[in-house]
Amino acid sequence: MNSKQRKILTRIIISALLLIILHFIPVEGILKFTLYMIIYLIVGYDILIKAFNGIKNKQAFDESLLMTIATIGAIILAIYSGSYDYIEAIAVMLFYQIGEFFQSYAVDKSRKSIAELMDIAPEYANIEDENGNLIKVDPDDVEIGKTIIVKAGEKIPIDGVVIEGNSSLDTKALTGESLPIDIGVNSKVFSGSINLQGLIKVKTKKEFGESTATKVLELIEEASSRKSKSENFISKFARVYTPIVVYLALALAIIPPIFSIIIGNNPLWSQWIYRSLTFLIISCPCALVISIPLSFFAGIGGASKEGILIKGSNFMEVLSKTDQVVFDKTGTLTQGSFDVSCVHPEYKSETELLHIASHVERYSNHPIADSLRKAYPDENDGCEVKDITEIPGCGIKALVNGNLVYVGNTKMMDKFNIKWKECEKVGTTVHIAINGVYEGHIVISDSLKENSKASIKSLKKNKISKTIMLTGDSKEVAKDVARKLNLDEYYAELLPQDKVSKLEEILNNNKNENKKIAFVGDGINDAPVLTRSDIGIAMGAMGSDAAIEAADVILMDDDPFKISTAISLSKKCLRIVKENIYFSIGVKVLVLILGVFGFASMWAAIFADVGVTIIAILNAIRCMYMKHENPKDYI
Repeated sequence: MNSKQRKILTRIIISALLLIILHFIPVEGILKFTLYMIIYLIVGYDILIKAFNGIKNKQAFDESLLMTIATIGAIILAIYSGSYDYIEAIAVMLFYQIGEFFQSYAVDKSRKSIAELMDIAPEYANIEDENGNLIKVDPDDVEIGKTIIVKAGEKIPIDGVVIEGNSSLDTKALTGESLPIDIGVNSKVFSGSINLQGLIKVKTKKEFGESTATKVLELIEEASSRKSKSENFISKFARVYTPIVVYLALALAIIPPIFSIIIGNNPLWSQWIYRSLTFLIISCPCALVISIPLSFFAGIGGASKEGILIKGSNFMEVLSKTDQVVFDKTGTLTQGSFDVSCVHPEYKSETELLHIASHVERYSNHPIADSLRKAYPDENDGCEVKDITEIPGCGIKALVNGNLVYVGNTKMMDKFNIKWKECEKVGTTVHIAINGVYEGHIVISDSLKENSKASIKSLKKNKISKTIMLTGDSKEVAKDVARKLNLDEYYAELLPQDKVSKLEEILNNNKNENKKIAFVGDGINDAPVLTRSDIGIAMGAMGSDAAIEAADVILMDDDPFKISTAISLSKKCLRIVKENIYFSIGVKVLVLILGVFGFASMWAAIFADVGVTIIAILNAIRCMYMKHENPKDYI
């Protein structure tokens, strides 16, 4: 609770206690009026000031003006009627302040997770001076390629690669992942992560302004300016609605008494003014004006706690209407890095075949070479490798311990008249021959992400009608991935521009404007499709600036299961928004009708205004909380 909230709460408590005490003390006349007015000013002075400033600035029609007119009118009416009962007027202001307190507390609650994210901004970077001493500098002054030192407990200030040291990182504020991530030499690290253990040295790969922490903070700041249709409607509604309500209340206070005078009846001025004041309190649009933006704000805050950044409430509204999800394959549904999936030797053991192939590929930069070296990392085993020759489009040949070894594709084998064997496994097949004799093959493939299957199952449970994959990979690989994940459709061998064309075709086939199509991608080549889709979701966005710029929703880690989490959270948020709209308007209309005909007192008006507002606020806070599903439940 902040100081402003404590101040409001103190005023509420003091006013309520004084009101109770004064109710039981027999005072009359001027003294009674003075004491009640002191309580009224304690609890409502700020509302009176707001109303006065609104009139002065020619922006009078807001809830402060409605509360001021209603309460001052009730006080005048109490004097005019001779009842001298000021409790109703003070109670209206008291309960209104209780509603304001709940609103403030709810906003602070939903801001908490965003505040934690805001705390990721590093204040300094450590660099070594000429004498080897550590000095703190502004991260903005650190150039790309500079080495920075991050001690235990410090935030990593700039994105880079570890060149010295081992540690664990706390990435919770960025990804929502509670478990630390182990890092070592050559590991990529992102600004905003906290170094938990020893000292590490990081070579910067970006400027501070382009680093992850800075980008995340920019996204959070921009999110509040992007309003949903519901929010825009409520804002416009309040601007038109409030002056209409004031004029209707004025008409209710004047027209019936004048009509009564015309037909020769008692005008009953006090009765109709009382109904008019009750009408003003009931019609105050607090519940709508407060709870709708708060629902979206709480939803965005709740999503950020899960490592999901939604760029604005307008995108949350679109996300909630998602009917089809279109995926990129590599880096989205699959790991995006090739690994040896199987080894099929003819005469040698699997280890020997890997050993030979990895030595031949020792000096290649090709991803396949990386996979082979990763599968057999021991290069210092005494083997002599020389005369390495790369044959473009085919593979590599080299002398290994005096034996001529060929490692490559089928073109390589055909080129040297070596009879090779087909493999039933899906993936990239690397054939190996020694001295013209076929020795077997190794299959390298891009493996599925751990939660990809669970993600597709969860999406279908979430009433997503169709899951589609677009990939530049071969038809065989695409078919295999689609079969394993039970995708509804897949399209293979697509160039980036082909992906856009295919997505446009899918969008054109969607005839229902209320059903939206999301695209999930992970890299620079997916940026055009992310932009073209109804809602773009970026996977692994910490590694891709283009994805951050193009996407509407950003998953701060590589977990595809969070796609379903994001959709579920947005649906829950929009459901709560609708609940608040229907409940608020429904109760107000009912009590307004009762009030016009004299069946609703100011106490009923207080409930219709403050009571409904508090209920709507408490309902809005639910947007912050999400039932956590376990991906393992879908396997």
